[in-house]
Amino acid sequence: MKDLLRAADLSGDDVTLLLRLAADFQNAPESAHDLLAHRTVPMYFAKPSTRTRLSTAAAVARLGGTPVAVGPDELQLRRGETIGDTARVMGAYAAAIVIRTFADADVADLAAAAPIPVVNALTDGHHPLQAVADLLTVQEHFGHLHGRRVAYLGDGGNVARSLMEAAALAGMDVAVATPPGYAPAGGAAAFAAAEAGRRGGAVTLTADPVEAVKGASVVYTDVWLSMGDPDAERERRVAALEPYRVDEELMAHARDDAVFMHCLPAHRGQEVTAGVIDGPRSLAFRQAANRLPATQAVLYALLTRRLEGRR
Repeated sequence: MKDLLRAADLSGDDVTLLLRLAADFQNAPESAHDLLAHRTVPMYFAKPSTRTRLSTAAAVARLGGTPVAVGPDELQLRRGETIGDTARVMGAYAAAIVIRTFADADVADLAAAAPIPVVNALTDGHHPLQAVADLLTVQEHFGHLHGRRVAYLGDGGNVARSLMEAAALAGMDVAVATPPGYAPAGGAAAFAAAEAGRRGGAVTLTADPVEAVKGASVVYTDVWLSMGDPDAERERRVAALEPYRVDEELMAHARDDAVFMHCLPAHRGQEVTAGVIDGPRSLAFRQAANRLPATQAVLYALLTRRLEGRR
């Protein structure tokens, strides 16, 4: 397995391996400090980033490499150079490429042409690095994943899709509550249902947030609005998603020991109340910290050809 473009690229054994590696890197951050010695990793960001940019740069540095952050205005893509040509050139200089952009097709084209590993650091369709950090956080807190129920509420976008895929591969139960028209697309639900079923788990798609959180160990949400959404779209989304806000009343329907998770940035008063995200049940900032060892694990596993992928 050369690249990580979506969580569904992984096998169940791959997920287990990545979580073990990430836990090892938590305990010994510099244990593979010479893997990328004298090598670079370009990080292409077409979208703004806080956690992904900083955690990836730190992960590369901990592996002994030099991260090089570039944006659309710093390459020749806007002057007509193809993604394939860019990938081949980067492959001559670097050990791996990390890309955060819009279209999944662009990442797939980059990976197809690049002779080195390509990691999807977020697209409109998927966010696999976040999913690895999410599972690491749940495992760290509860001790195991298999049989745990994770409930996701809100917009079934990239974070929801990757969470569904990764959680199913880990044998978790997954419940996703979205308004009509906001359900996860791109085959994520079908993939998750099949994989969860093989491992004794289940996938529930519902429009009822209370139904989703019943029995849940983890209640998860994401932002409702994206930068650049027109005003009319913003108003429509807020109206549709408001019943899915995670507040103390909704958390009371989950297990007594349930935790709250959010990939950040958060908008208090929209998708979550301040009392929940800043309260004692919130793991949101532990999730953010875990982006570093999770990314370190992904890069290490790809560079050492440890992942088997879905054969």
